Amino acid sequence: MDRLETMRLYARIVELGSFTAAANDLDLPRATVTNAIKKLEARLGAQLLRRTTRCQSVTRDGHAYYGHCVRLLADLDEVEADFREAAVVPKGCLRINMPGTLARHLVIPGLPEFCARYPQIKLDIGTSDRFVDLLREGVDCVLRVGELPDSGLVGRRVALLQQVTVASAGYVRRRGLPHTLADLQQGHEAVSWVSPTTRRPEPSLDFMVRRRRREVHLPARVSVSGTDAYLGCCEAGLGIAQFPRYRVADLLARGALQELFPDSPPPALPVHVLYASQRQMPARLRVFVDWLVELMAKQR
Repeated sequence: MDRLETMRLYARIVELGSFTAAANDLDLPRATVTNAIKKLEARLGAQLLRRTTRCQSVTRDGHAYYGHCVRLLADLDEVEADFREAAVVPKGCLRINMPGTLARHLVIPGLPEFCARYPQIKLDIGTSDRFVDLLREGVDCVLRVGELPDSGLVGRRVALLQQVTVASAGYVRRRGLPHTLADLQQGHEAVSWVSPTTRRPEPSLDFMVRRRRREVHLPARVSVSGTDAYLGCCEAGLGIAQFPRYRVADLLARGALQELFPDSPPPALPVHVLYASQRQMPARLRVFVDWLVELMAKQR
């Protein structure tokens, strides 16, 4: 194993947190990985990784060496990319994480077209709303809905999802149909959404009135953090809720849900694709992000 290969190996060990994970990621025998790091430490005359039977940690010298590795490898990738032909076929495994409902209703239905366009890209899709450590978990990008936290990742907005305010037909029969936002204060309830990242409930409903955002606070007897449960509660008549239009389009068409205040919709939800800052984006990631922009544009 030459020096550059050893540097790439060491960087993956630091990023993934273990020799075994790096060996699996690079398709190398575990013994090869161990011997390569021993030789690297002997050549440098420094301990880079502190290993025990239970855990592994990076030493101070190890952190410094990792920083040099990342910069040198990024420079090398950039130089090589400059000399590649423009028509390089994107290939390799692309690891993605996104919310389950976004995957099921918007992204996955369009994947056959992506796979036909880029037959040499393999997709590994995880679905969750939790925080994902891209480097440690070996994930190339994540899709997230809503405003972005300060995560240190690079973000590109790929869509603005139109939202609707809805209630079940049974709820409207029992509570009456509110015609104005002021009517909401007359005996109406909401299903409270709990953010899966902050774990804080969001009891208010948001509306755009003459291009200004207006919050209406309603009592809520039920709070949920899962999107399926949130929709289920609304269908069951437990309160008024707000969703991206794509999520409830079928239920609105069937009459199971009724749209409220169509002239004062909730603010549109931004959708961002997030990836680690890198000087040279892999071709497989670049074409996927571009394809997402095309796909989401069709949903407007």
